[in-house]
Amino acid sequence: MRAKITYLVTAAVLVFYFVLVGSRGVLLIESGTLVTVAFGVAVLILPVIGVWFLWKNTQFVRRANALAAELDAEGGLPVDELKRTPSGRIDRASADEVFALRKAETEDAPDDWRTWFRLAVAYHDARDTPRARKAMQRAIALHDGRPAPAA
Repeated sequence: MRAKITYLVTAAVLVFYFVLVGSRGVLLIESGTLVTVAFGVAVLILPVIGVWFLWKNTQFVRRANALAAELDAEGGLPVDELKRTPSGRIDRASADEVFALRKAETEDAPDDWRTWFRLAVAYHDARDTPRARKAMQRAIALHDGRPAPAA
């Protein structure tokens, strides 16, 4: 729940920033000189890219959460069997151990979105965020019946 609130607050701040920057871009364009119009267009590009990125990120999170809910309903969510340090952080050796199991599971059933979802969780626990994201994107694509992105 805390992560959702943080995400929503961050998204709201970004949207406010995009509106603020966009309004400045419009003001520059309304000035009418060649230089200010050029700057205004350049300034408007930033919020457009930001909104697109925020939208794509939000869609990714929504789809991943939907897969988690479906897997939970099936009783297939990975059990947290990781050892932790006294501070509560995941022990790296423990994460690597679970990762090896999840990787083997995915190699045995490469077309099952559930194995890719669990592999994404294992990558995340091993602190490999880029690979976790790619594995989750593959799980989403397989679930939706689309061609899976290259690994």
